Amino acid sequence: MASRADEELSDWFEKTTIGALPERAARRWPARQALCFKGRRWTFAAVAAGVDRVARGLLALGVQPGDKVALWMPNRPEWIETAFAVIRIGAVLVPVNTRLRTDDVAYVLDQSDAATLILAERSGPVDYLAMVRELQPPGVAPSASRLPKLERTVLLGDERRPATVPWPDLLERASVVDERTLAERAAAVDPEDLAFLMYTSGTTGFPKGVMHGHRMIRNVTDRAFRLAITEQDVIMMYLPLFHLFAFSEGMLTSMVTGARQVLTETFDAAESLELIARERATVLHGFDTHYKELCEAHDRQPRDVSSVRTGILAAGMSSSTPIARRARALFGPLVSGYGMSEFGVGAAIGALGSTEEQSCEASGYPAPGYEIRVVDPETGRDQPAGTPGEILVRGYTLMRGYYQKAEATAAAVDRDGWMHTGDMGLLRPDGHLRFMGRYKDMLKIGGENVDPMEVEAYLMTHPGINLAAVVSYPDARLSEVGVAFVRRTAGHGLTEEDVLGHCRGRIASFKVPRHVLFVDDFPMTSSGKIQKVKLREEALRRWPPGGAAG
Repeated sequence: MASRADEELSDWFEKTTIGALPERAARRWPARQALCFKGRRWTFAAVAAGVDRVARGLLALGVQPGDKVALWMPNRPEWIETAFAVIRIGAVLVPVNTRLRTDDVAYVLDQSDAATLILAERSGPVDYLAMVRELQPPGVAPSASRLPKLERTVLLGDERRPATVPWPDLLERASVVDERTLAERAAAVDPEDLAFLMYTSGTTGFPKGVMHGHRMIRNVTDRAFRLAITEQDVIMMYLPLFHLFAFSEGMLTSMVTGARQVLTETFDAAESLELIARERATVLHGFDTHYKELCEAHDRQPRDVSSVRTGILAAGMSSSTPIARRARALFGPLVSGYGMSEFGVGAAIGALGSTEEQSCEASGYPAPGYEIRVVDPETGRDQPAGTPGEILVRGYTLMRGYYQKAEATAAAVDRDGWMHTGDMGLLRPDGHLRFMGRYKDMLKIGGENVDPMEVEAYLMTHPGINLAAVVSYPDARLSEVGVAFVRRTAGHGLTEEDVLGHCRGRIASFKVPRHVLFVDDFPMTSSGKIQKVKLREEALRRWPPGGAAG
């Protein structure tokens, strides 16, 4: 039976595919500038042509509808061309976090069933190809590889490498596939097909692939209208494209509205301010950590940021309010919002006319097509306005589930289609949502979700670690950092450096604990669970805020 959201969507919103957006934009704004990156510029027509060239190259390689194609590279035009190209031919895009390291990326590539990997050879000191070769050495049989399902690797780099297809060769192979073949393949893609997997650490277990179709287009279109984004706007985008925030607010929004996107490889506050001034950026997005660094960099060396007229800064938590007020004073009427990978950006979103208090102390008003409840997590009953509880969300962009994780999906989404977020919040008397934090033990480190259970499981692969528990500790710059409590295996003289060395270069840097504290035993509940509340208290006692752990 079709849901109410399905019926609403089909009633008035034209269904299309994400892969069709560049072609549509090129027809509407062919000569308008679409993208600026490191001083180079592309029109919408040029971006669309690049997308089709990569798409034909992928067809020539044998990529089939439904194939999972992993994309592992920093922000750059090739990321955008590849992402649209993969989805255009009916394959499934799997963006990979560039901060992952060997063990992390091996899990994502294997769990997603990725048959194709497209990666940059390196970014600065990080050698992505070396990590892939460690997992799948050239000439080694698939059965002996840690990536047995991976059939082909396309390399964006300077040299030819064994067992890889160089990027220029991919583009050259495009010539053997004609435009009609591509058009037929693109036309066969259904707007209800699976389009991409966004991996998130969630709240339990290892990273989960959040399955999404093409409905994100409506989500982006609605929000762009709310923020009055048009072809006259310039979007400053330093957020990583492998996150849904940049994927939707930069790449998709540009194609839907005709706005120009100024892209940077990574976030650097001084560089971003310089680009805002030079390119006259009008739209700015980020987490409170980004805005904090932007404000501080502006204090050190002021630039002309008067062109900025709006953007999203998710607020609501007490720790974010001072930053939101400071950023709003500098950049103008930024709006607040609430979202997550499981249902997209802006399930709740502010408006240009929202008050300063609403923008800095709340998390937006429920957007069209979304329902938000706040319930008592013990009873499931709706809480009165102003009373905290667990945030539940239902809407047309709710994920199809976690890829190959039916139990985790069932635990997150109930029979009535409500996503149980595990987040604490309240609905205010004015109807706005306020996100207050997390009921569960998830850490939020510099905008990155970190599942402590995942880190604990990795720590315990060290023979000297008998048991580990990771908890959050407040940090002025990153919001939170992790502290690991470790019980040594009998007979092992493990040191803090041994534990940290076990992590560095093997898991993402933001997952590596800031400090390690060795214990003989853990405080336990009567049911046999570690009492993490007591561990957090111990961390605060050992390192008072503003002290050594800050």
